[in-house]
Amino acid sequence: MSPSDALSSATSAHQQTPGARELMAAARVFAMLADPTRLHLVWLLSHGESDVTALAEAVGAARPSVSQHLAKLRLGGLVESRKEGRRVVYSLPDGHMKRMVLEAVSHADHQVTGEPWHD
Repeated sequence: MSPSDALSSATSAHQQTPGARELMAAARVFAMLADPTRLHLVWLLSHGESDVTALAEAVGAARPSVSQHLAKLRLGGLVESRKEGRRVVYSLPDGHMKRMVLEAVSHADHQVTGEPWHD
């Protein structure tokens, strides 16, 4: 499925004007992603599941700090976790988060690089 197909299928499924509850829920998602470390963690998880140690190394932050960020993301319903022995593995619960983060980072890339906008 191409990104435009994914977007059209997502928008066609949700064409009604959002109500107050949906807008508040969406605002909470954006608030959770407003922190660069949390956004980086979700971006990394959009490429596949991972554990805290690998995520901490990838974002260049201390493991306890990354654990706290992941706990917030998990409590917010943005990531899921499961145990594999002594390891806790994190993943994204749905394609909405993956597409949203990839689009946000792509948008930022256009802003930073000056590449022309596209549909």
